[in-house]
Amino acid sequence: MPYRAHARRQRRRARRLHEPARHASHSRRSVWQAALGVAAAIIALILVLSAWSSGRPVPPLGTNATSGEGSEAGGIVIAFAGALPLKLPLARVAVTAIGYHAAPGAVALSPEGRQANEGLLARFFHRIAGSGGGGLNYYELPGGTGTYNGALDIGAAPETDVYAPVDGKVVQIGPYVINGRNCGVRLDIRPDTDATVIVSMTRIAGDSTLKIGSALQTGRTRVGSIIDLSSLEKQGIARYTQDSGNHVTIEVLPAAMPVVP
Repeated sequence: MPYRAHARRQRRRARRLHEPARHASHSRRSVWQAALGVAAAIIALILVLSAWSSGRPVPPLGTNATSGEGSEAGGIVIAFAGALPLKLPLARVAVTAIGYHAAPGAVALSPEGRQANEGLLARFFHRIAGSGGGGLNYYELPGGTGTYNGALDIGAAPETDVYAPVDGKVVQIGPYVINGRNCGVRLDIRPDTDATVIVSMTRIAGDSTLKIGSALQTGRTRVGSIIDLSSLEKQGIARYTQDSGNHVTIEVLPAAMPVVP
């Protein structure tokens, strides 16, 4: 009898010794299960939001149009080069897509609006935070070397009129060459508000009335028209348009010295 009582006491003591370990193991399992449940819920929410957003077409310039912005150029700030605003050089309704890519020696541009092809996590963050949904829609384009977002491509059909993106003066008009072929002109503009940079426009047929020293007004002075380069090269912005991706390119370059025409 004393032996049986002693054995029972030993078994109870052993159970008490093992109970904390069992409780700790159960607690760790509960924490892991909760963490996995939260992670699964987040992943499911991301997938749902991605599927919901990817099925809707992305308009080139968002939905924040105001009176007069559809048919006239120059009313919308599309990007900044430092403190210098660049305004849309085409009629809003003519734009097929907007894209940015790298360019050597250029000043980095700060896009206005929302990146339409941003990553899944960025889209999820913007959905949750309620940011990044207004203004212009643009795309980050692969390829190119040099300054990140150094070049701005604005797509439109061939022969679409192009206007000055800044107030300024023409300081250079020369041929724009691709693979040894002249492809329109390169038009260099010195902005009135910043003599340290040159705004350069390419992939356009230049307006015949322009000459060195011509004064330009934002959105009012016609500088040329879009030319068709689809037979010469595959244009990167075409992946986001319904056509071959013809466009005007704008770069802002440091001025070597102040130019007085």
